[in-house]
Amino acid sequence: MTHSRQAIRALLDGIGTAPRRGLGQNFVADPNTVRRIARLAGVGPGDRVVEIGAGLGSLTLALAETGAQVTAVEVDPRIADVLRDVMSGTPVTVIEADAMTLDWSTVLGGDDHWTLVANLPYNIATPLVCDLLDAVPAIDRLLVMVQREVAERFVADPGSKQYGAVSVKIAYWATARLVGIVPPSVFVPRPNVESALVEIVRRKPPATDPTALFSLVRTAFGQRRKMLRRSLAERVSSEQFAAAAIAPEARPEQLDVGAWCRLTEVVSS
Repeated sequence: MTHSRQAIRALLDGIGTAPRRGLGQNFVADPNTVRRIARLAGVGPGDRVVEIGAGLGSLTLALAETGAQVTAVEVDPRIADVLRDVMSGTPVTVIEADAMTLDWSTVLGGDDHWTLVANLPYNIATPLVCDLLDAVPAIDRLLVMVQREVAERFVADPGSKQYGAVSVKIAYWATARLVGIVPPSVFVPRPNVESALVEIVRRKPPATDPTALFSLVRTAFGQRRKMLRRSLAERVSSEQFAAAAIAPEARPEQLDVGAWCRLTEVVSS
């Protein structure tokens, strides 16, 4: 069983509160949507799932129905109390915490092969996904619902308008694909934008040092309209561009992750 729109409003009325915009609280109020997400997650008995921004438990209930071991994280104390009540009698573990400052090693218990499934608050989606890819290898697959514009940046190819530093970071650590669009009508309250579902699956990253790579990428995309010979003038010489087989007249969005790795290797050598 999952929450209907009426159930969401009743739960909120029961604690005399309303969704908080500052916490990005848009609760999914459509059983078909959360079951679709659980199905796309492909999890079941024996799988370990962590959900961020669990809210009132609409998606949590759908994930629990699969038989997976679910750990649900919620930052709002009032909502977390309701979530505990909703999950009473289920094997779901509820943690009241801020996902941006969470001690992931404690939450994941040293186990490998976790799947993250979440309706991420728009205000933390990009930094959180980047932090998890950088620092939490135990989460080897993510299925996240984010603002459609953010999703398009996550999966963008080189040369596109959406391609940026976050696209390079995700491509370094993983493969990403857009797997669905979610209309505003399924949320309470209704947002002003479409959402999208993105699947991110870890892969073996290139041997290039990620700290050096991402530093170079951030510098270049900080002035994305400029040619690389200008935006990276203080960091890359013409000889180094030539050694990496990269045209200094190129702009940052024209380089795929392989090219960025070549350039980083040359500059770091």
